[in-house]
Amino acid sequence: MGATGNMSAATTIFEQNNKNPLQRVPISKPPFTLSDIKKVIPPHCFQRSLLRSFSYVAHDLILVYIFYYIATTYFHLLPSPYYYLAWPAYWIVQGCVCTGIWVIAHECGHQSFSDYPWINDTVGLILHSALLTPYFSWKYSHRRHHSNTGSLERDENYVPKFKSQLRWYTKVYANNPLGRLFILAFTLTVGLPLYFAINIAGRPYDRFASHYDPYSPIYNDRERLQIFISDVGVIATSYVLYRAAITQGLAWFVCIYGVPLQIVNGFIVLITFLHHTHPSLPHYDSYEWNWLRGALATVDRDYGVLNNIFHHIADTHVVHHLFPAIPHYRAVEATKAVKPLLGEYYQFDGTPFYKAMWRDFKECIYVETDEGSQLKGVFWYKNQF
Repeated sequence: MGATGNMSAATTIFEQNNKNPLQRVPISKPPFTLSDIKKVIPPHCFQRSLLRSFSYVAHDLILVYIFYYIATTYFHLLPSPYYYLAWPAYWIVQGCVCTGIWVIAHECGHQSFSDYPWINDTVGLILHSALLTPYFSWKYSHRRHHSNTGSLERDENYVPKFKSQLRWYTKVYANNPLGRLFILAFTLTVGLPLYFAINIAGRPYDRFASHYDPYSPIYNDRERLQIFISDVGVIATSYVLYRAAITQGLAWFVCIYGVPLQIVNGFIVLITFLHHTHPSLPHYDSYEWNWLRGALATVDRDYGVLNNIFHHIADTHVVHHLFPAIPHYRAVEATKAVKPLLGEYYQFDGTPFYKAMWRDFKECIYVETDEGSQLKGVFWYKNQF
């Protein structure tokens, strides 16, 4: 019996690793429950270590300082050709490491940083504010995303449109590579600030919604004070940055902080987009949606060496949606544990992220039901006009 079970698990993993990543995930009721999934995960994966979590913060902040020190101390000594090559290298590595810091702050919002909520929120507020992200505002809207993933009515972000809801210009850029490139560049550069400011690409509300507005319909009365605190954090960081720009000069500010922050914003938009936008993933209306089906309607991606730098936010996202309190340093082990049980319900796409970005931005324009399908509440991405 045991040998047969191990062989079955090995076969399942082999099939997962070799299946077509565009093959649709099952939409039938899973033959397992959330409790079943939890049982196959080693119990220590749910344990949060304050010391270990802080070690990742310290590691990333030390790298940030080292890169900053090298840039401000040695770059001006480089001869002309190398000087102009050094700055893009700094922007990329600093932006990637700061993306990892953003991910740790995101974990604080899920209370997976430690067993102490006040420490989680304090660390998350400091780290997110330093990257101009309103911590509590994101924490609460993101929590609602986790509660309603895959729901066309209640999910908080990357809610796809129906074909009838598309704007007139969508068809223009969707069928035009230059148009797609422009919209993609726009999304990666200003998508996150606009999401915070005016809820662009977010869930439609019956009135104006903003992550900076404590009275936004995104939040309830118990959360409004903390939205004010988030605003104070962003304003305080903005003032410090303003004083630094006045003292050091605008060019210094842009090179040292501005461009790396732009890379952080671009990666966060890209990572979240690729988690929930994929030709194989369904969306559901209220007749078909339930929490487990929605949580499974996401996909793990492979960012190569960046998986480690981004603290595995991309390659363990399925487990993250099932159990968001699992810390990132346990998520890889937890993912390996659940894959045999999830079987075809687990989706992984190893396409290089830059290729997947272009493909999925092209293929996933709107959602509609399959013609002739008996399941009218299940919607798939389409791109045909």
